[in-house]
Amino acid sequence: MAGIICKHINKKYGELEVVEDFSLEVADQEFIVFLGPSGCGKSTILRMLAGLEDITGGDLLIGGQRMNDAEPGDRGIAMVFQNYALYPHMTIRENIAFGLRRQKTPESEIDQRVGAVTKTLGLKPYLGRKPTALSGGQQQRVAIARAMIKTPDVFLFDEPLSNLDAKLRAHMRVEIARLHKELRTTSVYVTHDQMEAMTLADRIVLLNAGRIEQIGTPEEIYSAPRTLFVAGFIGTPAMNFLTLRPRRTETGWQLCGDSFQLAISGSAFDLHEGQQVIMGLRPSRLRPVDAGFSGPSVQGEVSLTEFHGDSVLASFSLDGVDLGSLMPAEERPREGANLTFGFAEEDIHLFDAGSGISLRC
Repeated sequence: MAGIICKHINKKYGELEVVEDFSLEVADQEFIVFLGPSGCGKSTILRMLAGLEDITGGDLLIGGQRMNDAEPGDRGIAMVFQNYALYPHMTIRENIAFGLRRQKTPESEIDQRVGAVTKTLGLKPYLGRKPTALSGGQQQRVAIARAMIKTPDVFLFDEPLSNLDAKLRAHMRVEIARLHKELRTTSVYVTHDQMEAMTLADRIVLLNAGRIEQIGTPEEIYSAPRTLFVAGFIGTPAMNFLTLRPRRTETGWQLCGDSFQLAISGSAFDLHEGQQVIMGLRPSRLRPVDAGFSGPSVQGEVSLTEFHGDSVLASFSLDGVDLGSLMPAEERPREGANLTFGFAEEDIHLFDAGSGISLRC
């Protein structure tokens, strides 16, 4: 068993607190992704798990053992870095076997383990080459092989794909996902790329300014964001936001802007007269509708269309706010067209304007 438990961990540099009261339980064999913007604390937390940063307060347990003061080599972890960290003067085989040689592992066992990991990662043809003779994706596979060969209890990945081009990143995402399915090793992966998080994670830990904003499956994070920050960070294109005022009616609620009102039942939200709310709506849920549409809708003049291949993002302005509607490319409207954009009430997200907390009941 190699579960990870973080109990009220924090990290300070002098008086500056960069990680605040971080608590998390990672199950054995789970793939957890730390996601967030630069400076949110995700890499610092990973380095504390690895033993590369001291823990200021709280407790870290790996496999049930307290690891706050344990040396990195005694934690049962292997780490894959962003910059590969390969020895340029060594062959690929020597790079992969380096850690085992330092541990005085017999050559026969080294041969067997090198053969196994290089077969899994498709590196056998390159064992005699030097790192500079390999592509970026191949070098990253070597770095993963060097970590795998130690048969760790826990894999730690620190933005391992950020130096690769888009095509290689997509390819390596598939390889890492396949590798996890084969090995079932507890894994913690750090990234600022939401696509990596959404495609790889069993659960995402979304961080902001050293604090956890939300923990959940990719589906939960996307479909039910608990805060305005989560809603704005997750999703491409980004969620549309409008600041509105709720007003009770005989049949439910009206959400009032400066130049329009939206009638909703409001039964899914904790609304109050006089409060200010922010409505969020994903561009894929905001679509052109005809005059017979009976649901909530807004009107606007299309100011710009962006061709995305199979889809088009049409931009329009409402109460001085730019909004986007994502639609199939064959439905691309002309710029300057005045359109009605409709949506379903269940697609609305409402947040308190002051706290940023979701108002969904």
